[in-house]
Amino acid sequence: MKKLKAVWQLMRLEHGIMIAIAILIGSLIALKGQAFPAIDKFLLTFFTALLLEASTFALNDYYDLDIDKKNKRTDRPLVRGDLSPKTALYLFFVLFPIGIICSFFVNITCFIIALITALLAILYNAKLKKIKLLGNFYIAYVMAIPFIFGGAAVIKGDTLFFEIHPAIYIIALIAFMAGSGREIMKDVMDLKGDKEKGVKSFPRYIGIRKSNILAAFFYIIAIALSFIPFFISKYDIYYLNYYYLFPVLITDTMLLSTSLQLIFKKQMTQIHMRLYRRFTLIAIFMGLLAFLLGAFMQ
Repeated sequence: MKKLKAVWQLMRLEHGIMIAIAILIGSLIALKGQAFPAIDKFLLTFFTALLLEASTFALNDYYDLDIDKKNKRTDRPLVRGDLSPKTALYLFFVLFPIGIICSFFVNITCFIIALITALLAILYNAKLKKIKLLGNFYIAYVMAIPFIFGGAAVIKGDTLFFEIHPAIYIIALIAFMAGSGREIMKDVMDLKGDKEKGVKSFPRYIGIRKSNILAAFFYIIAIALSFIPFFISKYDIYYLNYYYLFPVLITDTMLLSTSLQLIFKKQMTQIHMRLYRRFTLIAIFMGLLAFLLGAFMQ
């Protein structure tokens, strides 16, 4: 049981499930909430998301082992010694190609999106991680691209060109902004280890206080964007849709409260930063639920 829990933590499977939900939302929006994706497409996109996410997180922890030890990341199974670094590598080499193969059987567009994203994941773990000024935005991209992927999954025929519902752009942009905020918060948490490893991050260049304010800035943009689908008629399935509005208000309240803490609290302990970062993950999940409910219930 302990090993299974450690494998789950290594691969962060809860993130894979959230990515799969994001893909489903992208598909539902593209279908204007009038149909559910074909079961084969749904399963293939689900396993593409789950396997690529799981494998790249395993590779991430393999590369990050030394810095995670210095940052005392006891939430990481490799740091605790529950799993060996070789296990992380084995999981990557087994799951990664299977995820790419799954995307191939969706359609050519999804295959190209998955391949580019997967190659960027390897580049991130090998190089960009040491330049967090760029790496942060890669992680934010990873949070945004599943919605585009989901929209592409339900296009008819094998084509690289497809018309995408405007709401998909908005939700992808919201995810990008919220993801950027979360990654900058993580940089603040990891500052000690990053300094020792020579990692280039926002806190190293602009300081902790300004980094917290920058993270809050990204959250506030995400909050502002979340109202666009409700008030503008071209976002048809979400226009004046209260099934969307109510849960998204919960998300916005959570993100706003975190932003206010980041802006006005001059000193944040490691424990507080970790707590608020988890809080934002719950907020993002509520945001996914808002878009999901809005697509189903109009």
